[in-house]
Amino acid sequence: MAEHWYKNAIVYCLDVRTFADGNGDGTGDFVGLGRKLDYLRGLNVDCVWLQPFFPSPMRDNGYDIVDYYSVDSRTGTLGDFVEFSRRARESGMHVMVDLVVNHTSVEHPWFQAARNDPHSPYRDYYVWKEDKPDDADQGMVFPGEQHTTWTWDREAKAYYYHRFYDHQAELNIANPAVVREIEKIVGFWLQLGVTGFRIDALPFLIELKGLEVEGERDPHRYLRELRHHAQTLCGEVCLMAEANLTPEEVPDYFADGDMIHMSFNFWVNQHLFLALARGDATPIREAYAELPPLPKWCQWNNFLRSHDELDLGRLTDAEREEVFRAFGPDDDMQLYGRGIRRRLAPMLGNDRRRIELAHSLLLTLPGTPVLRYGDEIGMGDDLSLPARESVRTPMQWNDEPNGGFSSAAPDRLALPPIADGEFGYRTVNVQAQRRDPDSLLNWLERALRRRKECPEFAFGECTWIDTDQPQVLAQRFELGDSTCFVVHNLGSKRVKFLLPVGRGEHLHDVLAFHRHEVEEKGHFRLELEPYGYRWLRRGPAD
Repeated sequence: MAEHWYKNAIVYCLDVRTFADGNGDGTGDFVGLGRKLDYLRGLNVDCVWLQPFFPSPMRDNGYDIVDYYSVDSRTGTLGDFVEFSRRARESGMHVMVDLVVNHTSVEHPWFQAARNDPHSPYRDYYVWKEDKPDDADQGMVFPGEQHTTWTWDREAKAYYYHRFYDHQAELNIANPAVVREIEKIVGFWLQLGVTGFRIDALPFLIELKGLEVEGERDPHRYLRELRHHAQTLCGEVCLMAEANLTPEEVPDYFADGDMIHMSFNFWVNQHLFLALARGDATPIREAYAELPPLPKWCQWNNFLRSHDELDLGRLTDAEREEVFRAFGPDDDMQLYGRGIRRRLAPMLGNDRRRIELAHSLLLTLPGTPVLRYGDEIGMGDDLSLPARESVRTPMQWNDEPNGGFSSAAPDRLALPPIADGEFGYRTVNVQAQRRDPDSLLNWLERALRRRKECPEFAFGECTWIDTDQPQVLAQRFELGDSTCFVVHNLGSKRVKFLLPVGRGEHLHDVLAFHRHEVEEKGHFRLELEPYGYRWLRRGPAD
């Protein structure tokens, strides 16, 4: 069912500027990315999610946009994008782009027109106040870097609203002209072959803070309008939301299945790392139990790491400290008092067992897996870089200068690659791992293939199995006549238990291709090594 392709997809997130440089100028581009499509196809990727590549002053990694209808010249041309998009589709991959319409750069022509003329039609594209609101020192997204959400503009002689940095002015979603502009942006990129949008900072996009109409209508209604518009233009479009939701907020974003298609599961992500820190699966089960069921054709996005910090803001203070102690004990590893600015492999001590366990969880928890570029080879981080830049270093392709990312001189690179230590490109790179059949890259490639061959994980009904072992997470997936079982040992000690699977059956080990007989009483005796995992499919009795 093409319109539901996202339910059983493998999504791969990358930044064009740091993935592959095709012309040797030090910045990744669409020519370089196009040359890596065979690599992505070989990795069993179904959808390539591109972080912002639009013209930008680059004061916030491209999330400060000055033109929604073009491509940053450092990454190529619109023609280069169209060629990449065409080749991706021919390779069987969908292309998803960031829809960053919560705010624009203050250098955007809309804002320049708005600040220069109070009678400009663009004035109402933004949110203004003559007097600074009393709560201007509240609600900052980047506490410590921001001190207010309202900034005085000398030219406009008024305060403008910004949830993020003061160089990112908030768009006024209550203005029909802004709504129409967003529709045009969506339509433009759909015409160029895009079939998905990751909607940046969605809760902030639809809020009506500071507006005269605040409280007079449900802002979530806009999601239904956006979904209708996008799906009218492209039946297989997918809207993927960045929304750090509490369980109580979930229905407001999915409704009856006619708003967003998918949303990042921040709630489970944060409790997953709490579970890994404790070696106890209980937080994962409790997190899912707290989430309401989704409409049939909606989906969660599961992820381990992203281009931002590991946000732990939904945990209690005590729980957050547990995760800090386990994965980010030093002050320079933490960010904004709520998150960790590290890559997955160093967080897990570069322990192959724990890295595999984490990815096995990613691939089998209810939802669509989203991979971060470089995690498939266990890339590290550079804590000498500021804030979130630590996890945004260039892709490491081989052991040549700059890790094969670019032939440019080091001082011309978008960001410096990791050169030294156990995560340096001479040690950790795609080329070396391709040659090693037991490498993390080859293991993950096989695991992704098997994940795609198990539609039970994407479309089946998931139930949790009690094993009386708190460190074990056990699930049953049922789809039609097929049943799969997944078990993970989050603990550091070997564990034995009985798994109830049904009478007179045998089990196929999906990853190891082994067949196991089930005991007469319908239980399978399992022994899991520390950080061990099994994917099992039930077969009929002989």
